[in-house]
Amino acid sequence: MSDFFERKKQELGVELNKIQKKAVTKTEGPLLLLACPGSGKTTTMIMRIGYLIEEKGVQPKRIKAITFSRASATDMLERYARFFPGLAPVDFSTIHSLAFQITREYLSAGDYLMIEGGDSNRLNKKRLLKDIYARENDEPITDDQLEELVSFISFVKNKMVPKRKWKTLDEPFPGAIDILTVYEEFKENHEPRLVDFDDMLTIAFEALDTDRKLLSKYQKRWDYVMTDESQDTSMVQHAIVEKLVENHRNLCVVADDDQSIYTWRAAEPSYLLKFRQVYPDAYIMKMERNYRSSGTIVSTANQFIKANKLRHDKNMFTDRPEGGPIVIRRLASQEAQLKYLLKELSALEEYGNVAILYRNNSSSTLLMDELDRLGIPFYMKDADNRFFSHWIVQDILNFMRFSLRPERVDLYSKVASKTNAYWSASQLKQLGRMQPTKRHAFEEITLAITMKDYQLRIITEQRRSMDALKDMKPLKVIQAIRRDMGYDQMLKSRAEKFGMKLDYLQQILSTLEQIAEPLPTMMAFAKRLKQLEEVTRQAKTEKADDMLTLSTLHSSKGLEFDRVYLIDLVEGIVPTEEDADDPALLEEARRLFYVGMTRAKRHLELLSYDKESRFVEEVRRIALPKMKKAETFNRSATKAPKTKITVPHNPDAVSSTEELQVGAQIRHRVFGNGRITELDDEKVGIQFAKEHKEFLLEICLQYQLLELV
Repeated sequence: MSDFFERKKQELGVELNKIQKKAVTKTEGPLLLLACPGSGKTTTMIMRIGYLIEEKGVQPKRIKAITFSRASATDMLERYARFFPGLAPVDFSTIHSLAFQITREYLSAGDYLMIEGGDSNRLNKKRLLKDIYARENDEPITDDQLEELVSFISFVKNKMVPKRKWKTLDEPFPGAIDILTVYEEFKENHEPRLVDFDDMLTIAFEALDTDRKLLSKYQKRWDYVMTDESQDTSMVQHAIVEKLVENHRNLCVVADDDQSIYTWRAAEPSYLLKFRQVYPDAYIMKMERNYRSSGTIVSTANQFIKANKLRHDKNMFTDRPEGGPIVIRRLASQEAQLKYLLKELSALEEYGNVAILYRNNSSSTLLMDELDRLGIPFYMKDADNRFFSHWIVQDILNFMRFSLRPERVDLYSKVASKTNAYWSASQLKQLGRMQPTKRHAFEEITLAITMKDYQLRIITEQRRSMDALKDMKPLKVIQAIRRDMGYDQMLKSRAEKFGMKLDYLQQILSTLEQIAEPLPTMMAFAKRLKQLEEVTRQAKTEKADDMLTLSTLHSSKGLEFDRVYLIDLVEGIVPTEEDADDPALLEEARRLFYVGMTRAKRHLELLSYDKESRFVEEVRRIALPKMKKAETFNRSATKAPKTKITVPHNPDAVSSTEELQVGAQIRHRVFGNGRITELDDEKVGIQFAKEHKEFLLEICLQYQLLELV
């Protein structure tokens, strides 16, 4: 045994600690391995597989390793090949891949049709749900509702909730259970049977539960089974694994209940607490040594998560230096937070080991807008283009288009139901059939549609308001739409009717207003949104080593960075109002905060504004003795703290716009050499080798970003 570890130390430079070695050599029977953040769990798992093969004589094909995500499966496969290049492959796969394999054997090929995993199929899952919703509600489903519906259906299937109990569930919006029922019946009655990803799991369990021959085949295929990230595993996934190992019981479950953040996807962290009820002879081990973060971050995070009650007690520690204190800043507003972040980032010379983490993707839009203006390169871990196709964004653009083209009755018909004119369903259908003429749309509407007197008065007022928009700056236009067209009131009504979150809807409008603020015209605003949509697409697909990382807290799990900023840490976001009202959800929100904290290796900043998150206050109480000298926050939050930022001095930097001219060769501190193609009082356009960028002159001069070549 000691020869194995010594040999691997010589060959790979990998040296395991005492607990890791014990986890590697404890090969027989059920084992629950609780792995704290940064504790080297993947290395331990790979070494355990190698130990089984080299020391215990197990054939590689007799070992099954199951992961939560495809990326994890790929990572483990690559690391195994690097650690043990001479050994035959081991079967690494996701639980969905395994379920598909079982489903394919259980159902003959002609008896089912997959409706997920590709959009080319006419019978696509989301397309089916859109059609069912439209039939049930006589209006199209929004992107947000569709995502909620997909998550709800997945939750029900993964929780193995029987159909008779569906009516007792909390719906994401009124009518969701009815849509689920219609959807499931349609799939089951269709010829051939329709199967989505969640069905694969339930069918795989059904197969193992009812087909003794098939169960025996899979039980005999592997002598050892390992599961990774098991805190993210659902009830049906656990049930499949239980079936596979019920004979030999050689199961190693690697998990961290403190990092379970997917209960909304039906993850079952409580399973880990009940592990010995399922496997009475189970051995439970804790890998508590953190190799990633500074002493301050580790000790603070360890104390912070202990506020949760439903967990295995662990004491995470590290031998790394204490490092600097955790920085907590409470700023005056979201805008002040953004300005502070930009100053911080502008003072950095490298971005590759820096991350900004947030709860919701909506937090990234404004940040992305400013980073793009400043010329700071960034990568988005989970770029979400849905913001730009959101119905609110499209509404605002259609209002703007209509104000510039008042004869376009077709544009007004798209937003008519969102105004204060109280259109009836029949009137809206008439509007939808109208075609543009040379006359003002409101004149055509007045002639074509019979209206109540109060509607005529409102239409007259709407025309006056719409005609005034064309001379306004885009920020004023959005504010006028919200106020004069009754748009804010409509949002409130729709939120109540469809169970939407009003704060979220209003945040979209607030984001649009902030994007619009520096822009002179509605055309410039529409163009900027298009640019940002393209920037978002590129930020997802184009990743370079020296790029800042933007990520949701959920998607950051498994990542690590020298410098981490957690932003928008306010009540209503982390935790949400729903979290605050439910003890179990509040514990999950605390786990999510913990995941964010433990991504940082050396420097961690917690940024808030308005009503500061209770979690920030919990961290402050824990860390206060270590951070008294460094912390700069104002409990009254009346104004943002003044922060001295040092810009790297560049004696050759351009200091005046008079030094610049179109055609000049220029060097940008981040993007390198290029040529000036556009220049005005506010911005400069530069063509680089692979792309064209626009920058605000004020920022370029202030932060010494440019020099003449």
